[in-house]
Amino acid sequence: MHPGSQAPPRRAALDGAVRIAVRLLDDFSEGEHATPDPGIPVLACLVAETRGPAARTPDPAAAASAGRAVAAWARAIGRGASHCGLYDGGLAGTLVGLRLGARIHPPLHSGADRLRDHLLDGAGARPWRAADVGLSDYDLISGPSGTLLALCVGDPQPRRSQLRPFTAHLTELCDSGDLRRLRAGQYSGHPSPGWMQGRVNTGMGHGVAGLVAALTAAVRRVGPEQELLDALRGATRWLVRQSFDDDRSIRSWDPAGLDGLPPSGVRPRQTWCYGTPGVTWALWDAADALGDRSAADWASTAFTTLAEGYDVDFHLFGDPLRDRLGLCHGAAGVLAVADAFHRWARLPAAGALRDRLADHLADHLGRRLPAALTSGEPRTTRPGRTSATRTSLLDGAPGALTVLLTTDHNASRDWLPCLGLR
Repeated sequence: MHPGSQAPPRRAALDGAVRIAVRLLDDFSEGEHATPDPGIPVLACLVAETRGPAARTPDPAAAASAGRAVAAWARAIGRGASHCGLYDGGLAGTLVGLRLGARIHPPLHSGADRLRDHLLDGAGARPWRAADVGLSDYDLISGPSGTLLALCVGDPQPRRSQLRPFTAHLTELCDSGDLRRLRAGQYSGHPSPGWMQGRVNTGMGHGVAGLVAALTAAVRRVGPEQELLDALRGATRWLVRQSFDDDRSIRSWDPAGLDGLPPSGVRPRQTWCYGTPGVTWALWDAADALGDRSAADWASTAFTTLAEGYDVDFHLFGDPLRDRLGLCHGAAGVLAVADAFHRWARLPAAGALRDRLADHLADHLGRRLPAALTSGEPRTTRPGRTSATRTSLLDGAPGALTVLLTTDHNASRDWLPCLGLR
């Protein structure tokens, strides 16, 4: 399947996003910061490469702002968490930042190579549980699914041998039709993730959809090894069995697998992390990699129910930036998925939702962020830490702006494995 060739969203939205992004990068460069999150270098890479409607080369001033921000980010890394995950301060996220930041500052490639080797050495021991799992044993945010995807960002692309520790573990987790190895076993009595105890998470960020995205990436890079194909087919069939139509006739998924009939009502949380957007993309992309036209059509139809029924006043709620506009829970994540369906599946409803959300996101970022950047807000939430609003790819402004810039058909898309997209 090949990318669509329709025009990008309105040029004004993209140009406005570049202006806001430059201000954010300049603000970051002038502040105190220590963040291993890849949000700043990923955004900087997009800004440095963005061209206007008539320009043949990137804007020199924007490229200079991007270069200063990457340099500031690189000077301060290494002070955060030391786990191997992609987000929440993990080393795989730092690898993504170094790999993309090296396009602006090439010496960062050597640091990326050393960190890659460190992650591969640790993965060789397969330190993850294969039963009674916690999130870090499998998921995209903090576990091996995300680390595998991080290895697929930028160049050089991973070799088969480098991915084998990850693929062997993830395929083992999928060795039964009910995915019983993925039932959470580490959260009994915990106030936050305790709802997952004994259940299988469905979502892209913390669940089976993210694992499917990682297996799909492995199939594309490793080739059609039988164990990978069997695991991918089994996991996608399980996800399809967990789906249902909510009271708005949107094909939906609850955060964990069904324990019987789905409860009635509507499902307002439809995001990249949980619900229809992330799950249907994982299913479509897996079907595409497997050459399964029937399964791809099913996933396209499921996403169309959301695209045609998506209501920004109902489906976007919570914190104004993180939950309404951000990538993990907000408009930016749904936009990223709609853009992927538009580009690769050529789905008309996805193109319409893409354009609508691009305008929505540009308008709200344009009204919210410039004031925030000049309002005298504290630059740090605690010593040595820049606020997530300023730095985070998943929850903050860098991710929302990066997604908006990526809707330009000339934009680089090779950071998208960070989301299980392409």
